[in-house]
Amino acid sequence: MLSQKIPPQIGKLTQLSELDLSQDFFIGEIPSELQSLQSLGMLDLSHNNLSGLIPKTLAALPGLCHINLSFNNLEGPIPSGRAFANLTLEEVKGNKGLCGNITGLQACESSPLSKKHGMNKRKELVLVIVLPLLGSFMRLGAFFGVLRLHDQRKRNSRAEVMEVKMGNLFAICAHDAKALYKEIVRSTEEFSEIFCIGKGGYGSVYRAQLPSGDVVAVKRLHNMPNVAKDRNFLNEIRALTEIKHRNIVKLFGFCSNAQHSILVYEHLERGSLAKILSIEEEAKVLDWQKRLKIIKGIAHALSYMHHDCSLVIVHRDISSKNILLDPEYEAHISDFGTSKFLKKDSSNWSSLAGTYGYVAPEFAYTMKVDEKCDVYSFGVLTMEVIKGKHPGDLIANLMSSNPEDIELKDLLDQRLLYPNQEIEKILMSILKLARECLHADPQCRPTMLLISRSMSACEPSK
Repeated sequence: MLSQKIPPQIGKLTQLSELDLSQDFFIGEIPSELQSLQSLGMLDLSHNNLSGLIPKTLAALPGLCHINLSFNNLEGPIPSGRAFANLTLEEVKGNKGLCGNITGLQACESSPLSKKHGMNKRKELVLVIVLPLLGSFMRLGAFFGVLRLHDQRKRNSRAEVMEVKMGNLFAICAHDAKALYKEIVRSTEEFSEIFCIGKGGYGSVYRAQLPSGDVVAVKRLHNMPNVAKDRNFLNEIRALTEIKHRNIVKLFGFCSNAQHSILVYEHLERGSLAKILSIEEEAKVLDWQKRLKIIKGIAHALSYMHHDCSLVIVHRDISSKNILLDPEYEAHISDFGTSKFLKKDSSNWSSLAGTYGYVAPEFAYTMKVDEKCDVYSFGVLTMEVIKGKHPGDLIANLMSSNPEDIELKDLLDQRLLYPNQEIEKILMSILKLARECLHADPQCRPTMLLISRSMSACEPSK
């Protein structure tokens, strides 16, 4: 019920990472002082009565990756810049005076596709959405995906459910997009093993270098039955178009046709955490500061998925092979093929999914999915990052022993020098949290929100 103007003094909170002022009664312009929030990653000003122009200075914020300005009275051009590169229709709709490029939206209500599927025009609208690509990649065109947006009956509802149209996704429908698709097939020599940089249960990932010089990661789903392929393909698209976070891999586009079902991601050159930990020289470079940064990033991303999305998203396959690292050793969660959106007031039963050694024990016999499944996997992964390898039987020993009886040195990666006193204290706190994540009773495990906040409090001095 907050009202009046947004106080410009908020700009003095320079360490602020998330600012949610949605569904209030704020009026006036967006204060230009927000440009001082250099650590801001999420800004939600939706469902207010804000007016005037969007400050161009917001486009220069280095970490801003999610912004929602929908349902205000804003006008004028949408600024161009990093913070607005992935802006979607959902995040600006409800502002009659805005203009600009918002992910190349094009309505096609009367298209042959809608006639073919007999769309009910009173209840749904078929949209063709272009997922924006970065830099000169954008000049080559984009992948198109047909998304079905169900009619939203309550304008101020925050739970907007997006479903990807089953069947033929008709992902390639423009000359440039066709050229881009052909270029990916050509640059990978029709998905040759030479360019394969990773394999999972549902697909293989290839490195593709485009004529512009941009490098992307292309995930190609395995040749499996159509029903299974569509389910995992659509799960990943839906999850990654729903969420935007600095510690979650970015989806640039997708395509499905008779030959291939592929997803195009940002390429994270250091590869998976599992690979780095398995190579002694690379593991040594991953010092305690970097490892703490990795654990913290994963915690923040999972907290965002569990507590900040319109529908709770459970990943269900948190493991070292699904954590990718960028050049600055920032962690990015990937592979959302088995992810699940949890519905309120529903039992949320599911078939078994995940990687052996990371799956919560209760999931094997209850088949009930909730956030605590990811919490358990996070506990295993945290121990793996600190130990340098999967903890294995150490988990059972840790849970059956008195914490005071376990020495820290037995839980540390012996390839690294023993940490200094400050880092030692932080590692002990994090291992205590990891132990709580591994509790046999899911209800006794902490939430990722609590874990994320605890991680923020464990910041080593520079």
